[in-house]
Parts: sequence; structure tokens; C-alpha cells
Amino acid sequence: MLIYGLNPVLEALRSGRVTTVRIASRSDARIGEVLRIAESKGVPVERVAAADLDRAAHGGAHQGVVADLRGASALGVEDLIAQAAGVPLLVVLDGIEDPHNLGAILRTVDASGADGVIRQARRAAPLSGAAAKASAGAIAHVRIVDVVNIARALETLKSAGVWTVGFADDAKTRYDQMDFTLPTALVLGAEGAGLRRLVLERCDWLVAIPMRGHVGSLNVSVAAGIALFEAVRQRELGRAQGR
Repeated sequence: MLIYGLNPVLEALRSGRVTTVRIASRSDARIGEVLRIAESKGVPVERVAAADLDRAAHGGAHQGVVADLRGASALGVEDLIAQAAGVPLLVVLDGIEDPHNLGAILRTVDASGADGVIRQARRAAPLSGAAAKASAGAIAHVRIVDVVNIARALETLKSAGVWTVGFADDAKTRYDQMDFTLPTALVLGAEGAGLRRLVLERCDWLVAIPMRGHVGSLNVSVAAGIALFEAVRQRELGRAQGR
């Protein structure tokens, strides 16, 4: 996998997944930081022309640096649950095909301390340089599981004691009426299409984020942020109250 841009490359270097770095001729403090970390990790650095980086990044804003990543270790749904830092908090993505939305969701998953993302291998945005750039480097840290079938993955989660909470515009229950202190998977669909019927039917609960303005729904990455930080708020409040 190739990533580009200063933040994604720096975070990937810190995660230990970079195999090579290519840098165009420029000198500033942040490129110097890339070089310093690469040297400390034993990662080879190649100096190339800016045009070479333009081609590698397919015109993306590479900021003078690209890197090649080794693939993350293959994980399953059960691994995400077992490796959770505490009470599992997961995000399930059904049909998110925009790499910028995917990247923004990964950034929020990392920022909230959630335990990982489950997504369907088909009809999904690639884990590409564009997604890495939009994630500000979080793609190197978030655990991601690709599955063949989202509906079956939800059944696996439920069998493991994880409540599955689907977000649907027409749901009668508000998202903040849920108890997110329990083991939870937030299930989010693509804008417009939303969750597919079989996925909706497999969710334990369906909830909505109330809309007060003129548009009917939020960008899916914004919805993910609202839901994740409501879960964080509830869990921190519960700890403060000794629950």
C-alpha cells in the first residue's frame, strides 16, 4: 500500500509499518522529522524528483513525501473483540465507497479510542493514499477487519455479547437514548442509500440523530463522530460515577 503526505507518512513511520520512503528535494522541519524517524527505524529513504511523486500519488497532495507500507496482520471480528482495550466499542461500515469519508471515519475512530472497524470487502472504499491522507495518518493505527458479509459479521458480534446499533434516518429512538457503556458496535451505511435491508434486520437497535435544519441527513463521517463521542461521554461519566 502506498500513502502520501506528511502526517500519514509520519504516523505510519511511528507505527513501524513503513518499508520505504521516497522524498522529493525540499528541506524543512517536518521533512527532517521524516528523515530522523526513518533513520531510527532503519527504513531506507530514496530521493526522487517531484514528478515521480506526482505519478506515484496520482496527483494527490503528497507534500514531497510518499511511503510504502507493509500490510497489517489479518484480523477477524473475534480478534477485534478479544483485543479491545476495555468494553468493546467498534464501528461497522456498510457500503462506504468514498475514500475521503473512510479516512475521516478512521481518524475519528482513532481519536475516540474505539477498538476498530469492520467493513465489507466488496463495495468499499480502498485503503488507498487518498483514504490515508483523509485519516491524517490514523489508517496506520486503526485495526480494520474486512469481511465477506456484513450481516453475518453482525451475528458474530451478537454471539460475542456485543450490541449492534444501526443508524437509520427514520428510526424512532434517538442515538443518545442508547446505553453505550455496554459492548457496542455502531453500524453506519452510505449516505443516501443508508443501511441495506438485511443489515438493518440484523441490528439489535435502530437509532437516529435528530435533524433540526433543512437537510435530511449528515455526512456519514460526521455521524460517526457524533455517535463515537457520545459513547465516550457516557463511558467517562459512568467511570466518574463508579459504574
